[in-house]
Amino acid sequence: MRIVARWLFAVVWPGLVAAQETVAPTPEAAGPPRGQEIGNYNVVQWFETGYRWRSVGGDLGKYRSDVNFGNGVRLLGSRLSVNSRDGRGRFFDEILLATQGLGNDPYQFSSLRVQKNRVYRYDFTWRLDDYYNPALTVAAGQHFLNTERRLQDHEFTLLPQSSWRLSLGYTRNRQDGPGLTTVQQFDARGDEFPLFADIRRERNEYRIGGELRLSAVRLNWLRGWDRFREDTRAFLDVPSPGNNPADRTALSSLRRHEPYHGTNPYWRLNLLAERRGFAANARFAYTAGRRAFVFDENAIGTDRLGAGRNRQILVSGAGRRPVAAGSLTLSVAPRARLSLTSHTAFHHTRLEGDASWREVNNATLGSTVVFFQFLGIRAITQSTDVTLRLAKSAALYGGHHFSARRIRSLEQFRTGPLLERWPAQQENRFHAGQAGVRFEPRKSLSVNLDAEVGRADRPFFPIAERRVHGLGARLRYRSRTLAWSAAVRTHYNTNSVSLAAHSSLSRNYAADVSWTPRAGFSLDAAYAKLHLDTVSALAYFAAGRLISQDRSLYVSNLHSATVGGRVEIGRVSLYAGYSHVQDTGDGRRTVAGQAGGSALPAFLAAQTYPAAFRSPLARLSVRLHTKLRWNAGYQYYGYREEFSPRQGYRAHTGYTSVLWSF
Repeated sequence: MRIVARWLFAVVWPGLVAAQETVAPTPEAAGPPRGQEIGNYNVVQWFETGYRWRSVGGDLGKYRSDVNFGNGVRLLGSRLSVNSRDGRGRFFDEILLATQGLGNDPYQFSSLRVQKNRVYRYDFTWRLDDYYNPALTVAAGQHFLNTERRLQDHEFTLLPQSSWRLSLGYTRNRQDGPGLTTVQQFDARGDEFPLFADIRRERNEYRIGGELRLSAVRLNWLRGWDRFREDTRAFLDVPSPGNNPADRTALSSLRRHEPYHGTNPYWRLNLLAERRGFAANARFAYTAGRRAFVFDENAIGTDRLGAGRNRQILVSGAGRRPVAAGSLTLSVAPRARLSLTSHTAFHHTRLEGDASWREVNNATLGSTVVFFQFLGIRAITQSTDVTLRLAKSAALYGGHHFSARRIRSLEQFRTGPLLERWPAQQENRFHAGQAGVRFEPRKSLSVNLDAEVGRADRPFFPIAERRVHGLGARLRYRSRTLAWSAAVRTHYNTNSVSLAAHSSLSRNYAADVSWTPRAGFSLDAAYAKLHLDTVSALAYFAAGRLISQDRSLYVSNLHSATVGGRVEIGRVSLYAGYSHVQDTGDGRRTVAGQAGGSALPAFLAAQTYPAAFRSPLARLSVRLHTKLRWNAGYQYYGYREEFSPRQGYRAHTGYTSVLWSF
């Protein structure tokens, strides 16, 4: 199933890889923990400067999209804190400054806080990310991004500790750099042509807010203005025969400009009230979004029959996207052993306006126009949960969750005297019941068991939840030197609609342990497994005909394990760790031999995606002086795909640095 496969590899897999600890900067510190006294202030600071190195074999583009560390001198990390000793500084009472990766790391970060007690607080963060995406190898290297994303956030708060306060904020997010994409001309059987893209994306947000506290009631409000703009251009200035020089399709020039601008002025309100045995939390948000876009493409060349073509496509529109959302949560504890929580929420989104597709043949001036009008989504959810404490070490809990969603759409295909519109509407209701028990057979051991059953009447999509049930269990143990936990969860979903059928099974297993027998020595280990098994109907066109009786199987067995240990002997601190993430799929080593699934051979490899990622690391830190440390580290990254070795890579990375305080 391609949707699940893309979600797993685009979201879950990079998240697991990114969760791996990097070998630098060093988590140790230099200098006296209490710092130095300068006048009326206490100062604690350290800097770590060093050199990174790398050696990469295999697919460099895949390495850059996952890790991207390079060679060179870096300010690996730094921290500075200045605090007034009596809390009565003249202009400020606290300054906190922290940096990481400045110099030439692909991920750079800095933060600053300046505040004076009871008067003001200013927070600033800045990040720079080098984003490199080589896309899939099936694109023949003609789809990629090599951009920089720079983010900054400012927040100023007046009277931060008082019963009322005012805040001002500003956020900026900008992405720019080169990219490469492709375009197909001049029909579905035409050739593909690579295009250079100049990526330009920018977002600016301005906000003002405040908080008012009166006795047990607290009110927060925020008014903001969010502006987004994208002005990416793609072009081909020189004649090109395309990816297939043997055919007649060719381009002399192509220009594509697709500006997309939008504004989101919004309000956010939050009211919180707490009394003994009662709490209420009300939230409301409204955004009056507006969008305007233009897609203007002009292509000159010859089509597959050798005829000259001069075509212009113009897609434009301006619309409104108002979004309203609110929720009310009530918590009541009429007795010490009984508590009830009720949560009600709604969400309403509308997309309305005028958008049109216009294709013009500049040679004949003929055109085709299609209009689109309205889409509305409304959702209401309600949940009631009850917890009953049978004893000090045991409790029962349960609840009922309900949601109702309605989707309406309106498409306009013709204007003039013969107005043609296609309205559509569908509603879906979902009920779920939950129950569980928590108990502590021993003071250091806790157990949690839960179950869920859900039913939906008219799910919108074949992969949406319809007949659902799940089971879960979790154990936790903690003593003075040892802590461990284990968990298991299963989730089943069966869905069958008029056009397609879908069923899925997922099982999650997880365990972790931490052991600290004495100061200066610790061990940590964790393991998790995600099993996903889905069967879905397929409908597609092949050889000029519709195939609607096919199916897609997708099997994933994703294992993730980490282990690490730290030991301190005198002035030497040593850390070693290992991370292993592997999807064994359904056990196959090659595409051949697949049983079941799609009848189309081209889909066989999409039934499973076996791959593995391994990363051992070691870090050594030696205290040369009270204010000086020498550090060195090594980390290996290895990635392999069973069915597509073109994206595999092996990378040796390391660093050496000096960390000092002065």
